Amino acid sequence: MTTTKPCIINTDLLLAWGATFHEHEKGHVLFCEGDKAHFYYQVEEGRIKMVNCNEEGKEFIQGIFEAGESFGEPPLFDEGPYPASAVADTNATVIRLRKENFLQLLKDNFEIHFCFTQTLAKRLRFKSMMGKEISSYGPSHRIMSLLHDYKKSHGGHEGSLSKIELTRQQIADMTGLRVETVIRSIRELHDKGELTIEKGKVFC
Repeated sequence: MTTTKPCIINTDLLLAWGATFHEHEKGHVLFCEGDKAHFYYQVEEGRIKMVNCNEEGKEFIQGIFEAGESFGEPPLFDEGPYPASAVADTNATVIRLRKENFLQLLKDNFEIHFCFTQTLAKRLRFKSMMGKEISSYGPSHRIMSLLHDYKKSHGGHEGSLSKIELTRQQIADMTGLRVETVIRSIRELHDKGELTIEKGKVFC
Protein backbone atom coordinates (compact mmCIF):
# COMPACT_ATOMS: atom_id res chain seq x y z
CA MET A 1 0.00 0.00 0.00
CA THR A 2 1.07 3.52 -0.79
CA THR A 3 0.19 6.79 0.88
CA THR A 4 -0.17 9.09 -2.09
CA LYS A 5 -1.51 9.17 -5.60
CA PRO A 6 0.99 7.32 -7.80
CA CYS A 7 3.62 9.13 -9.82
CA ILE A 8 2.74 7.55 -13.14
CA ILE A 9 5.21 7.66 -16.02
CA ASN A 10 3.32 7.49 -19.30
CA THR A 11 3.58 3.99 -20.76
CA ASP A 12 4.44 5.28 -24.23
CA LEU A 13 7.27 7.35 -22.74
CA LEU A 14 8.64 4.32 -20.90
CA LEU A 15 8.48 2.24 -24.08
CA ALA A 16 10.26 4.99 -26.00
CA TRP A 17 13.09 4.75 -23.46
CA GLY A 18 13.35 0.98 -23.95
CA ALA A 19 10.95 -0.47 -21.36
CA THR A 20 9.42 -3.92 -21.81
CA PHE A 21 6.28 -5.67 -20.49
CA HIS A 22 6.50 -8.73 -18.25
CA GLU A 23 3.70 -11.07 -17.14
CA HIS A 24 3.86 -12.62 -13.66
CA GLU A 25 1.63 -15.24 -12.07
CA LYS A 26 0.43 -14.80 -8.48
CA GLY A 27 3.24 -15.71 -6.10
CA HIS A 28 6.05 -15.05 -8.57
CA VAL A 29 9.08 -13.31 -6.99
CA LEU A 30 10.30 -10.40 -9.11
CA PHE A 31 13.36 -9.74 -6.95
CA CYS A 32 14.57 -10.73 -3.50
CA GLU A 33 15.64 -8.81 -0.42
CA GLY A 34 19.38 -8.23 -0.73
CA ASP A 35 19.45 -8.26 -4.55
CA LYS A 36 21.10 -5.43 -6.47
CA ALA A 37 18.68 -3.16 -8.36
CA HIS A 38 18.90 -3.10 -12.15
CA PHE A 39 15.42 -1.95 -13.23
CA TYR A 40 12.61 0.52 -12.61
CA TYR A 41 9.25 -1.25 -12.19
CA GLN A 42 5.72 0.07 -12.76
CA VAL A 43 2.51 -1.96 -12.39
CA GLU A 44 0.28 -2.07 -15.46
CA GLU A 45 -2.28 -4.59 -14.17
CA GLY A 46 -2.72 -6.52 -10.92
CA ARG A 47 -0.94 -5.97 -7.60
CA ILE A 48 2.62 -6.37 -6.33
CA LYS A 49 3.56 -6.55 -2.64
CA MET A 50 6.91 -5.73 -1.04
CA VAL A 51 7.59 -8.09 1.88
CA ASN A 52 10.12 -9.17 4.48
CA CYS A 53 10.04 -12.68 5.96
CA ASN A 54 11.38 -13.79 9.34
CA GLU A 55 13.02 -17.14 10.09
CA GLU A 56 9.61 -18.72 10.73
CA GLY A 57 8.36 -17.59 7.32
CA LYS A 58 5.98 -14.92 8.64
CA GLU A 59 5.57 -12.02 6.23
CA PHE A 60 5.67 -8.34 7.05
CA ILE A 61 4.18 -6.34 4.18
CA GLN A 62 6.03 -3.09 3.52
CA GLY A 63 3.60 -1.98 0.81
CA ILE A 64 1.08 -3.08 -1.80
CA PHE A 65 1.25 -1.48 -5.23
CA GLU A 66 -1.54 -1.38 -7.79
CA ALA A 67 -1.94 -0.45 -11.47
CA GLY A 68 -0.14 2.81 -12.25
CA GLU A 69 2.14 2.65 -9.21
CA SER A 70 5.87 2.02 -9.15
CA PHE A 71 7.80 0.04 -6.56
CA GLY A 72 11.34 -0.76 -5.46
CA GLU A 73 12.85 2.61 -6.40
CA PRO A 74 15.16 3.51 -3.44
CA PRO A 75 18.05 1.20 -4.45
CA LEU A 76 18.06 2.87 -7.87
CA PHE A 77 19.19 6.05 -6.13
CA ASP A 78 21.38 4.93 -3.20
CA GLU A 79 23.13 1.93 -4.84
CA GLY A 80 22.15 -0.28 -1.88
CA PRO A 81 20.44 -3.69 -2.10
CA TYR A 82 16.67 -4.16 -2.04
CA PRO A 83 15.40 -3.92 1.58
CA ALA A 84 12.46 -6.23 0.78
CA SER A 85 11.30 -8.77 -1.80
CA ALA A 86 8.73 -8.03 -4.52
CA VAL A 87 6.04 -10.71 -5.01
CA ALA A 88 3.04 -10.77 -7.34
CA ASP A 89 0.01 -10.53 -5.04
CA THR A 90 -2.22 -11.36 -8.03
CA ASN A 91 -1.53 -12.22 -11.64
CA ALA A 92 0.16 -9.04 -12.79
CA THR A 93 1.62 -7.20 -15.77
CA VAL A 94 4.67 -5.06 -15.00
CA ILE A 95 6.58 -2.68 -17.24
CA ARG A 96 10.35 -2.69 -16.64
CA LEU A 97 13.01 -0.14 -17.62
CA ARG A 98 16.74 -0.48 -17.17
CA LYS A 99 18.19 1.58 -14.33
CA GLU A 100 20.49 3.62 -16.55
CA ASN A 101 17.63 4.62 -18.86
CA PHE A 102 15.35 5.44 -15.93
CA LEU A 103 17.88 7.77 -14.31
CA GLN A 104 18.51 9.56 -17.59
CA LEU A 105 14.74 9.88 -18.13
CA LEU A 106 14.49 11.64 -14.76
CA LYS A 107 17.39 13.97 -15.60
CA ASP A 108 15.65 14.93 -18.84
CA ASN A 109 12.20 15.38 -17.26
CA PHE A 110 12.28 17.59 -14.16
CA GLU A 111 8.53 17.35 -13.45
CA ILE A 112 8.69 13.55 -13.29
CA HIS A 113 11.81 13.75 -11.13
CA PHE A 114 10.08 16.12 -8.70
CA CYS A 115 6.99 13.90 -8.60
CA PHE A 116 9.15 10.95 -7.55
CA THR A 117 10.76 13.04 -4.82
CA GLN A 118 7.30 13.80 -3.43
CA THR A 119 6.19 10.17 -3.70
CA LEU A 120 9.26 8.84 -1.88
CA ALA A 121 8.93 11.49 0.83
CA LYS A 122 5.30 10.50 1.48
CA ARG A 123 6.22 6.82 1.61
CA LEU A 124 8.87 7.63 4.22
CA ARG A 125 6.23 9.51 6.21
CA PHE A 126 3.96 6.43 6.06
CA LYS A 127 6.75 4.14 7.27
CA SER A 128 7.50 6.54 10.13
CA MET A 129 3.83 6.56 11.09
CA MET A 130 3.59 2.75 11.04
CA GLY A 131 6.80 2.42 13.06
CA LYS A 132 5.27 4.66 15.72
CA GLU A 133 2.02 2.69 15.64
CA ILE A 134 3.75 -0.67 16.08
CA SER A 135 5.98 0.56 18.91
CA SER A 136 3.44 2.67 20.80
CA TYR A 137 -0.17 1.58 20.22
CA GLY A 138 -2.48 -1.40 20.58
CA PRO A 139 -4.16 -3.42 17.83
CA SER A 140 -7.29 -1.30 17.31
CA HIS A 141 -5.31 1.94 16.97
CA ARG A 142 -2.84 0.34 14.52
CA ILE A 143 -5.64 -1.04 12.38
CA MET A 144 -7.60 2.21 12.23
CA SER A 145 -4.47 4.21 11.36
CA LEU A 146 -3.74 1.82 8.50
CA LEU A 147 -7.33 1.86 7.23
CA HIS A 148 -7.56 5.66 7.34
CA ASP A 149 -4.28 5.95 5.43
CA TYR A 150 -5.51 3.43 2.85
CA LYS A 151 -8.76 5.36 2.46
CA LYS A 152 -6.93 8.67 2.01
CA SER A 153 -4.46 7.24 -0.50
CA HIS A 154 -7.30 5.82 -2.61
CA GLY A 155 -9.27 9.05 -2.85
CA GLY A 156 -11.69 8.49 0.03
CA HIS A 157 -13.27 11.51 1.69
CA GLU A 158 -13.91 12.33 5.33
CA GLY A 159 -17.48 11.49 6.31
CA SER A 160 -18.00 8.92 3.54
CA LEU A 161 -17.47 5.15 3.63
CA SER A 162 -14.78 3.59 1.45
CA LYS A 163 -14.27 -0.12 0.78
CA ILE A 164 -10.93 -1.39 2.06
CA GLU A 165 -9.47 -3.78 -0.51
CA LEU A 166 -7.18 -5.53 1.98
CA THR A 167 -7.68 -8.99 3.45
CA ARG A 168 -7.51 -9.60 7.21
CA GLN A 169 -4.23 -11.41 6.59
CA GLN A 170 -2.78 -8.44 4.70
CA ILE A 171 -3.84 -6.07 7.48
CA ALA A 172 -2.11 -8.38 9.96
CA ASP A 173 1.04 -8.52 7.84
CA MET A 174 1.14 -4.71 7.56
CA THR A 175 0.61 -4.00 11.26
CA GLY A 176 2.71 -6.77 12.84
CA LEU A 177 -0.37 -8.44 14.36
CA ARG A 178 -1.71 -11.98 14.33
CA VAL A 179 -4.59 -12.49 11.93
CA GLU A 180 -6.75 -13.71 14.82
CA THR A 181 -6.11 -10.40 16.60
CA VAL A 182 -7.07 -8.46 13.47
CA ILE A 183 -10.34 -10.41 13.07
CA ARG A 184 -11.28 -9.83 16.72
CA SER A 185 -10.30 -6.14 16.67
CA ILE A 186 -12.21 -5.42 13.46
CA ARG A 187 -15.33 -6.98 14.97
CA GLU A 188 -14.90 -4.84 18.10
CA LEU A 189 -14.40 -1.70 15.99
CA HIS A 190 -17.56 -2.55 14.06
CA ASP A 191 -19.51 -2.96 17.29
CA LYS A 192 -18.25 0.46 18.45
CA GLY A 193 -19.30 2.06 15.14
CA GLU A 194 -15.77 3.02 14.11
CA LEU A 195 -15.97 0.99 10.89
CA THR A 196 -18.58 -1.05 9.01
CA ILE A 197 -18.60 -4.69 7.95
CA GLU A 198 -20.88 -5.62 5.06
CA LYS A 199 -20.88 -9.16 3.66
CA GLY A 200 -17.42 -9.68 5.14
CA LYS A 201 -15.97 -6.53 3.56
CA VAL A 202 -14.60 -3.67 5.65
CA PHE A 203 -15.67 -0.06 5.04
CA CYS A 204 -14.40 2.99 6.91
